[in-house]
Amino acid sequence: MRILIVTGGHPFETEPFFSVFDDMHIDGISVQWDHVAHPEAQRVLNVADTANYDALVMYDMPGITFTGGNPPAEFTAPSEAFQRGYLELLDAGRGLVFLHHAIASWPAWPEFSTIVGGRFLYQPGEVDGQAWPDSGYVFDVTHTVEVLEPEHPICAGLEPSFDIIDELYLFPVLEDQIVPLMRSRFEFVDTNFSSADLAIRGVRDSRDGWNHPAGSDLVAWVKHARNSPLAYIQFADGPVTYADANYRRVLANAVSWAASDKAHEWARARRNAEM
Repeated sequence: MRILIVTGGHPFETEPFFSVFDDMHIDGISVQWDHVAHPEAQRVLNVADTANYDALVMYDMPGITFTGGNPPAEFTAPSEAFQRGYLELLDAGRGLVFLHHAIASWPAWPEFSTIVGGRFLYQPGEVDGQAWPDSGYVFDVTHTVEVLEPEHPICAGLEPSFDIIDELYLFPVLEDQIVPLMRSRFEFVDTNFSSADLAIRGVRDSRDGWNHPAGSDLVAWVKHARNSPLAYIQFADGPVTYADANYRRVLANAVSWAASDKAHEWARARRNAEM
């Protein structure tokens, strides 16, 4: 099993994060991994340069520059060449696992939200043609996760429910386009979250004047993106989560699933059904 880990655009604690992959075994075999960060990642996210990898793990957040001014963020769309290469990668069926803040990537590329199944918004914007306020966040929540699809390979070895400490998001999820795997018992209403827009304006952990519709409680799902099997796992804020045994199991299961022949057959069948 050989995977490519993609980072850049969001800070994280590198040593404890990469230790998860150092310790990862799938079917008793150690995972081999390489790492690429943006902007270099934009050169290699194409069919040819990812051909030797069984799956890609996306822990990146490209396309956003925080200015410290007004507006507090600048959004940059990927080049047409990058978009073309990325979509060709999906046509080729490369397996993908998106983690945590990767759901906020490429805010100026509308198609990205339909690729991954939702979008975390640092500023008010549109997702799948619908207007939304900026998204919400809350740090260091101990919450209970319920497994919705115990027979799915990503849920293998998990108890029917488990507790985990992590950051949670309040953001739009395209629930009609995904297959839900896990949900949280946390209450996803704006009074439990803080405004992302206020945070990047320098006012952290505040919801002063901010409102958001009640959000999805889903924290893990799978979908197809063209011919690619894709998993999104919301867990992965920091070292406490990285060290969690359930997180490590879910991530290893997701990598194994995204690389599997069955997942690729499933994704192709779902795409063919759309045509």
